[in-house]
Amino acid sequence: MGENDNGADTDNALVQRFQAGDDAAFELLVRKYQHRIVALIGRYVHDWSEAQDVAQDTFIRAYRALGNFRGDSQFFTWLYKIAVNTAKNHLVSHNRRPPAEDIDAADAVNFDAGDRLRDTDTPEQELQRQEIERTVAATVAELPQELRDAITLREVDGLSYEEIAERMGCPIGTVRSRIFRAREAIDARLRPLLDGDRARR
Repeated sequence: MGENDNGADTDNALVQRFQAGDDAAFELLVRKYQHRIVALIGRYVHDWSEAQDVAQDTFIRAYRALGNFRGDSQFFTWLYKIAVNTAKNHLVSHNRRPPAEDIDAADAVNFDAGDRLRDTDTPEQELQRQEIERTVAATVAELPQELRDAITLREVDGLSYEEIAERMGCPIGTVRSRIFRAREAIDARLRPLLDGDRARR
C-alpha cells in the first residue's frame, strides 16, 4: 500500500500536466498502472486477449474522462472504478454474469506490486516477458498489411473500432474481423511460450 501512498502526489502531478495539455503525462500513468489494471480485469474476464482489450477500453475511457477528474479520490481508485465498470459491461454485453461482489480497490492496487514483484520480476520471468514482447512484435510485423494496420491502430494508437473503420475506409465489421484475426495469430504464437511457462511452474 505504501507505494500507492507515495505515488499519489506523482499521480496528481501527472494528472495536472495532462489537464494542461501534456498527453505524454497520460502515457506515464498508463505505463505505471497497465499491468495492475490487466490483472484486475483478469479477475472478471478470464480470457487473456479479452482482458487486454477491456484494459485498452478502460484507458480510452479514462483518457476521455480525465479532463473532469478533480482529485476527490486517488487516481488509481478512480481508474479502478472505470476498469471494474468496463469489465462488468463487457461481461453483460456478452451475456455473461458479472461476479456478485467487486474486488476491493485496496487489494487491486497490490495485484501488480505484490504478485509481479514476487514472481514475474525474477530474471527468468523478465527474460520471458522480453521474449513475449519480441514474439508479439515479430508476429505483428509478419501480418498482412490490413491486419497489421488494424491491430496497430487499436493496440498502439488506442483508437475505437469506429475510428479505425473511418481511418481504413471499411465497415466496422471488417475492422472487428481484422483485429480478431490479428489477435488469433498473436495468441497462436504466444501459446507455446505461455504453456511452457505454466509447465515450469
